[in-house]
Amino acid sequence: MAASATAAVFFGSSSGLCLRRGAESSKGIFSSKTQAVSDIGFVTGQLSGLKISYDVSSQLPSPIFTPSLPGLQPIVARRICPFTGKKANKANKISFSAHKTKKLQFVNLQYKRIWWEGGKRFLKLRLSTKAIKTIEKNGLEAVAKKAGIDLRKC
Repeated sequence: MAASATAAVFFGSSSGLCLRRGAESSKGIFSSKTQAVSDIGFVTGQLSGLKISYDVSSQLPSPIFTPSLPGLQPIVARRICPFTGKKANKANKISFSAHKTKKLQFVNLQYKRIWWEGGKRFLKLRLSTKAIKTIEKNGLEAVAKKAGIDLRKC
């Protein structure tokens, strides 16, 4: 090897040990400037002048899940009624000692199979009880049109 800024020689692919040599050393592989490095990270062979360290990059496992898009989140059913827009209300839970603790009052959402006359099929929707009453009064297509929902995608 010629004199270079830093040269590395690896011993075996599974061991991960390497020897490092400085720029001044051009005589041979094992000179006074050669350093071997260990997994402990400190000098183990002080009498021989070798420093042993562990090459971590060769031993790291590949990640199991790497999303292609960093901002992509898994699809989770939210506690919001799509027809009325109702969502959880922030409130205080007041104890006997008048100690206030924050809590959420969730919407009463129900899974409901509703017959869609225009599509001649049933739709299984997650609706609030208020939306169920509104659909019974005004009809499914009118409520969906007002909410801006395409029933063909349900």
